[in-house]
Formats: sequence, structure tokens, C-alpha cells
Amino acid sequence: MRQKTYFVTDAHLGSGADSRQREADLVRWLEAIEPEAKRVVMLGDIFDFWFTYKYAVPRGFVRLLGTMARLADSGVEFLFFIGNHDMWLFDYLEKEVGAVMYSEPTAMELDGKRFLLGHGDGLCPKDRKYNCLKRIFRSRFNQWLFAGIHPNIGFPIANRWSCSSRKKHNATDNGYLGDDREGIYLYCKQMQQQKIDAGVQPYDYFLFGHRHTPVVRPLGSATYINVGNWIDHRDYAVFDGETVTLESFSK
Repeated sequence: MRQKTYFVTDAHLGSGADSRQREADLVRWLEAIEPEAKRVVMLGDIFDFWFTYKYAVPRGFVRLLGTMARLADSGVEFLFFIGNHDMWLFDYLEKEVGAVMYSEPTAMELDGKRFLLGHGDGLCPKDRKYNCLKRIFRSRFNQWLFAGIHPNIGFPIANRWSCSSRKKHNATDNGYLGDDREGIYLYCKQMQQQKIDAGVQPYDYFLFGHRHTPVVRPLGSATYINVGNWIDHRDYAVFDGETVTLESFSK
């Protein structure tokens, strides 16, 4: 019986020599959880780069997209939070798979528990430079300009930018920085305090990606979870209706 919610993030499909294997493992994981999956929440950067054209579909990822479509047709709900690498997905998954798309951290109730979900990019107060770039990339006019570039030219440019961004992220990644320095954790702490100050029910769970570091930390009466990534250990999280646990899928 389908009662569980699954979370996955940061597969960065399309990058690295093992991209096809990561996609195959992601497909195998979706097939394994299908009997129990009520919904699948993808927390961003599933693709290392994507651009949705009006009349063309970027090459690749057919195995994943086909599996998602089949599961959606069988009743599995897909929620997709765009990340900093796949922010140009637009409405492709919405139209082809029926996924519900989100572009910002979003509060929602799942099976009686209160969640705040998102990818996690741009939430740290020190991310001012990135947030300026984010506004540029999300500009409708700039997206229209990029759509006018032939994919044979535009995609190599975008892929080089994406690769450079990922290498910079990896070079400065020192793992979890601690509750007093971790930007996403501090953001979640602030959001929880706002709930408390307003006298409304606080969150039960905060789930994010982006940092590539799997971690579970208490946050007052709630729990903060960074789901990690699909690159190193095939990390994912599962919510059984009562608790969320962080797990790893065998390669």
C-alpha cells in the first residue's frame, strides 16, 4: 500500500563520466520504492543543466523521464523543487509528468506533519552575490535571449558554467559547518522562530539539499535534514507518516 513519501536531491545528471550509471541507479531506486511510494519529492539539481525549449527536448535522461511518467500514470505524486542548476526546467515536467513545480522554499502539510521544503540555494545571508546572479538567470528577458541561441552553442556554454560552479562548490565544501554557521540550518531556525512568535503551530521537519552533505540535526521540537546527494552515496530520505529517516540506496 502506498503510504510513504520519498525525498531525493542533487543527482546532477549530465555531469561526470558516471552520469549514465547515476541515472540507472535512480531509475532502479524509483522502481524499488514504487510499491510503497505515495509521493516522490525531488529537492533540486536532479539535472546538472536543463533548458526547456518550446519545440525541442534536450538530449538524454529518457530512462528517468520515462520511469517518472510511468509512476505518475500509476498514481505516484511528484513534487519538484528547482535548484540552482536546473532552474530552467520551467513547465516541462509539469506538462509531461504531471509534477508539481516549486521555485522557492515551501511550507506544506504531509500526512499530518508540517514540513518546510526547498533546494537550499541562496538562503545563507552571505549568498548576496549568488542571489544577484539568480535574479539575472530568472529574468524572463534573459531566458528569452538564451532560447534564441542554437542549442549546439548555448548548451556547451551553459555546461561549462555549470561545471565551473560545481567545482567551486566542491573546492569550498568542508562538510557540515555546525549549527551556528550552517546557512540553511540558520534559515530554518529563523523560519521556526517566526512560527513560534506568531503563535501558530511550528514545523515538524525541514528538508533541503544543495549542500551535498547528509545530516540530521535537532532544531527545537523539529528536525532539520539535509538529504545529501545522489552522487557519492545515493542518499535519500523517507517519511512513513510519523518520522523521517535518512537512508542510502545500494549502487
